[in-house]
Amino acid sequence: MACLSRLLSHAHYFSLLSLWLLATPTNADTVNTQKHTLNIDVLATGLNHPWSMVFLPEGDILVSERNGVLKRVSDKGDVSHVSGLPEGLVYKGQGGLLGLALSPDFSTNKIVYLAFSEEGQFSKAGTSVIRAKLQGNALSDITTIFQTAPRFAGGRHFGGRLLTTDKHLYIALGDRGNRDKAQHLDSHIGSVIRLNLDGSTPIDNPFYAQSTATSDGTKPEIFSYGHRNIQGMTLDPKTNTLWTHEHGPQGGDEVNTIEAGANYGWPTITYGVNYGTGSKIGKGTHAEGMEQPLHFWVPSIAPSGLTIVQGDTFPEWQGDLLLGSLKFGLLVRLDIENGIIVNEERMLDGKYGRIRDVVEGPGGKIYLLTDASNGQILRLHPTQ
Repeated sequence: MACLSRLLSHAHYFSLLSLWLLATPTNADTVNTQKHTLNIDVLATGLNHPWSMVFLPEGDILVSERNGVLKRVSDKGDVSHVSGLPEGLVYKGQGGLLGLALSPDFSTNKIVYLAFSEEGQFSKAGTSVIRAKLQGNALSDITTIFQTAPRFAGGRHFGGRLLTTDKHLYIALGDRGNRDKAQHLDSHIGSVIRLNLDGSTPIDNPFYAQSTATSDGTKPEIFSYGHRNIQGMTLDPKTNTLWTHEHGPQGGDEVNTIEAGANYGWPTITYGVNYGTGSKIGKGTHAEGMEQPLHFWVPSIAPSGLTIVQGDTFPEWQGDLLLGSLKFGLLVRLDIENGIIVNEERMLDGKYGRIRDVVEGPGGKIYLLTDASNGQILRLHPTQ
């Protein structure tokens, strides 16, 4: 009987151990980089083409899936659905449920911002943004605060990244495949939009006065223009610098710092060429009155997601930019010194597939979203 008791006790121990191992994220890999050795574990799986993530104050992660589902992921990897998304969301091509951002006062007001592709008349779609309250696992008090004009058919270049500061909401938009519109101020196409947090337009926006003084249709919400398809946006809180990156055509992905009223050139200037033919686009790579990128890629890497490392967890990366690559499945580090990109490091080399978003989370760990039908949240921290 004593022997049987010991066997049962051991069986119970191993059963509990198995349950603990299943419930605890395990190290998926150890990766050596130029400045840190990384431990990478899988926090969550089973996400359907996740697009954006933000951390809630208690540590949960809000994740958008491009097919129009909003999910909440706990710090243990448990996944639940969030209800209450608005009607009109269309999952088409590169469109769907896109960027997320929290109010700077989220802890008290529970306000979240969501970008998505919205379909209107004649199957024409554009990027829209709602403001809502997140109460538990449900959205309520939904208000549409922005709708791109004009709208176009097709499923290309919705942009969709969102960013909040103490006073403003920034919305990054693509050209929707209508490249020439990115040079026209009477169109939101290919621009960065700046709104007040309540959705109103700041009167100190660079084109606000022009929009009220003339009848040329200038959109007062525009903060910068001449963009092709912005897919990453982050703020350096130490310098108040707004960084973005955007997709070029065949080559010409670029990194920019955004200045009020600046023209970033697309499609008049670009380091890319036309697909297939390789023929020249616009005037070349330079033109008077148009900004030069701080960094560009030829061939394209299809960058996505962007964060600036602020914490002490990765001391050798502090102040650097991290971004994903959809084309090559990379985590890319851009070494910044005095506002200048002085080095590029490429990591992961396709091991986890397409990297859609990159976020620095609580405690300074780095979190990645993989863009797949069985997408994952990966968690990175340096070895001790």
